[in-house]
Amino acid sequence: MLIKAVLGKTPQYGNACYFSENATLIGDVVMGDFCSVWFNAVVRGDVNYIKIGNKVNIQDGAIIHCTYQKHPTKIGNNVSIGHNAMIHGCQIHDNVLIGMGAIVMDGCVVESNVIVAAGAVVTQYSTLESGYLYAGIPAKKIKPLDQNLITGEIERIADNYIKYASWYRED
Repeated sequence: MLIKAVLGKTPQYGNACYFSENATLIGDVVMGDFCSVWFNAVVRGDVNYIKIGNKVNIQDGAIIHCTYQKHPTKIGNNVSIGHNAMIHGCQIHDNVLIGMGAIVMDGCVVESNVIVAAGAVVTQYSTLESGYLYAGIPAKKIKPLDQNLITGEIERIADNYIKYASWYRED
């Protein structure tokens, strides 16, 4: 794993985190407990800060970045960022699943209990209302989430990534 300081800021992380050998964390990044950053994923807090809660997984090839002097990136608790997703200068609240290859742009707010489908593009300054599935380009509200989707998808995936990380961790 590459952990690199920039402008005097070094990434910080909590307990029981896992970082693959080629994960990259740069600059002003603060990450909570039980997080994981997987193969070829980049969390780059060089031009603004990135704050990540507990139990967040950033899957293979995902990019987390921010906007210079404008938009930090804030990610809540119990969030899964799918393979090759791009998260840029936005806020993602708790209990969110960002699908594979999805893009969430500057100034967006993804409220709690939301699923952003694979390949969706959340355009600049959008707000995704709590309790819905969003899909498409640009992302649109598709249907309400029931408790089965919240428990069966959002929580299950976040919990699974804690288990997967335990397979790799060299404690």
